[in-house]
Amino acid sequence: MLEIDADVVRWREGEPDGELLVVMHGIGSHEGDLFGLAPHLPAHLTVASLRAPIAYGGGFAWFEFSPVDSDDHAVIDEAAHAVLAWLDGLERRFSRVHLLGFSQGGAMAVQLARIAPDRFASIAHLASFVHAGELPGDAALAAKQPRIPLLTTIGDLDEVIHRDKIERSAPWLDAHFDVDRRTYHRAHSIVAEELADVVAFLQRAAA
Repeated sequence: MLEIDADVVRWREGEPDGELLVVMHGIGSHEGDLFGLAPHLPAHLTVASLRAPIAYGGGFAWFEFSPVDSDDHAVIDEAAHAVLAWLDGLERRFSRVHLLGFSQGGAMAVQLARIAPDRFASIAHLASFVHAGELPGDAALAAKQPRIPLLTTIGDLDEVIHRDKIERSAPWLDAHFDVDRRTYHRAHSIVAEELADVVAFLQRAAA
């Protein structure tokens, strides 16, 4: 069973009894990568940057990499349930929980909302995709009123996220979230304009 290592979570404190932003990195990276964004994010949010539970190269992964689509949810659900268990084990309680994920971490963020659609207030889905196939929670996610706000971003030079995954994911996101879609002239990275859009999105979603 996969577990989130609570001892390596990187924290930035926000307002007491406020809102939590859970940050999930991409494949082959680590908890310190996206934590570099923390000084730029809305100050009232408590930020927790997680380490994925599977060793991968010199870093970590949330699930095994596949260049083609797979509708086997077992490969991603185990990590998603590990994140939910970590949240359940927190001594602190937050009024709302937001998710930010890059690449594999973005797929994880969407998967968490598919499994537990009532637990998350917003998602920043950066340079990422949606895991293929259907889940029992998808109908409840689409039926939520109001829908969960989701910022999804991609680069027109991104060669890491396969174009088929991008094209399949876009209409699925539109059918299940309140989507704000942005495209940037970049490869598989986060650029300054994108960070500014993430900050503005979180300021609206976590006001």
